[in-house]
Amino acid sequence: MADLFPILHEDADLLAINKPAGLVCHPTKGDVYSSLISRVRLHLGEAVSAHLVNRLDRETSGVILIAKSPEADAALKKLFAQRKVEKEYLGIAHGHFATDSATCEAPLGKDEQAIIAIKDCVRPDGAVSKTGFTVEQRFTRAEGNFTVLRVRPHSGRKHQIRIHLQHLGHPLVGDKLYGGDERLYLDFVLRQLTAEQRARLILPCQALHAALLRFTWRGRDWEFRADPEPWFTDFIAGNPCTPDWAEKYL
Repeated sequence: MADLFPILHEDADLLAINKPAGLVCHPTKGDVYSSLISRVRLHLGEAVSAHLVNRLDRETSGVILIAKSPEADAALKKLFAQRKVEKEYLGIAHGHFATDSATCEAPLGKDEQAIIAIKDCVRPDGAVSKTGFTVEQRFTRAEGNFTVLRVRPHSGRKHQIRIHLQHLGHPLVGDKLYGGDERLYLDFVLRQLTAEQRARLILPCQALHAALLRFTWRGRDWEFRADPEPWFTDFIAGNPCTPDWAEKYL
């Protein structure tokens, strides 16, 4: 059996994994390896129920929790809904942040001008949203200036981190939807990205990684940490963008 995913923790009630970038959470028309939940069911077997407690965008890697019973699923989802779960992400943004920390509280809602239905935007009548950013590192490569950020979302809006970074003028590297050209997303979906478009994206996936989940449950403190994938860390380290990155994800 192929490697399904890196396991961070497993017991009778809970499975914590480090979701690979490029993997959707829910089933598609592909094979049994094409979605996270399908892989989880392969790992657990038919006798165990599998419930995704939290979800990540297809291109976002990082910590995901799977409950093995409806009771555990309901209890953990309640913690997320009550904002009792601390979340921390790592991101690589275009440009150098001018300050070492920033907070964005721009409200978010549907982007009615976008040609892509799932796209949201900053709008005055949108839902209250708040994201904190802390600079971990600024660096420069041949492709330009970049900033590694530690990101703490204080609300859970769709695409929140990505939209807030775009709003601040520092979109995520590799973001096809909020990077400034919606055509990148459309051509990616149609599997017709050109070499020029791939070069503009620089990275095969949006450079966003869910690095930490921390919460209290069943009378104890839980903390799950996950490291980003090599393409993410290699880029920060200054290593070249090798063709296999694009071949795997694009």
